[in-house]
Amino acid sequence: MASDRRTFLADAALDVLADEGMRGLTHRAVDRRAAMPPGTTSAYFRTRAALLTGLVSRLVRLDQAEFQTTAEELPPMRTVDELVDGMMVLTRQRLTGEGRRRSLARHACAVESVRDEELREILVPRENAGREAVRLFLAEHGVTDLEHRTHTLLTCLDGLVFDRLVNGGEVRREALEGLVAAALR
Repeated sequence: MASDRRTFLADAALDVLADEGMRGLTHRAVDRRAAMPPGTTSAYFRTRAALLTGLVSRLVRLDQAEFQTTAEELPPMRTVDELVDGMMVLTRQRLTGEGRRRSLARHACAVESVRDEELREILVPRENAGREAVRLFLAEHGVTDLEHRTHTLLTCLDGLVFDRLVNGGEVRREALEGLVAAALR
């Protein structure tokens, strides 16, 4: 039950962060969002650092589950068009609905992690089905330095998502085609 309550509160904290930003993320704000009595959040996450750690851990679990599900739903990516199609799906997920809210929270936490090594460690890119699909695609196309190219491609993709979060709109297909072309050079 306690882990269910911690997950529920971490989800509420994600919502607060997405709606109100880092300055609005307080124990009281999470209590209100979760419709819990005052003090509930601090009983499960004693400090702000503990609250952030719980929030970031939950965010990473949700992201990993999304990558796994998306990778399972998409066909294998063998051509540039198939990889770009998969990247389009990911960018849409990251820019709409709950994915947008998680993206806003993720970027706020990334900035916070500059001064918090524990958060930074939790946020470090993890192995997942999406990353592996990109790595396999690049390997099948003769790319050397797979780890570096995979990391660079996915970091650039995150940058495009960030730009669209801030400025609105969608990531254009042509931009993704350019990223893939650069990774294959």
